[in-house]
Amino acid sequence: MMESQNRKRASTWTEREVWDLITVWGDESMLSEFRSSFQNTKTFVKISEGMKDRGQNRDLKQCCMKLKELRQAYQKTREANGRSGSEPQTCHFYDDLHAILGGSATTTPTVCFDSVNGVGGNTEAGFKGRGR
Repeated sequence: MMESQNRKRASTWTEREVWDLITVWGDESMLSEFRSSFQNTKTFVKISEGMKDRGQNRDLKQCCMKLKELRQAYQKTREANGRSGSEPQTCHFYDDLHAILGGSATTTPTVCFDSVNGVGGNTEAGFKGRGR
């Protein structure tokens, strides 16, 4: 019973926080780091620091997991739109995510959680995108 009281649910991201995360992530220097690094822990630290510079208090694991969620939502929407005869779909932040991920050969989520913990690394060559 004590364990459940001590376990806190991750706080919900505000729209402003997500916009800031996408802005920091979409910076060409960040995208370049993702493309050139197998293990992206240092890059996620920089993203977390970039969030702090924007007045947001999110650690590297939170940023990593939110980026994974965003990439999955983008991928699901893009796949749905690729099916013939389906109604066009979108997801929140789709245009911004497409600007970052649209040029990717794949939008398979990275194994960022493992790389943050020092196990494994990025499953892709990086987050390839056009940036903004």
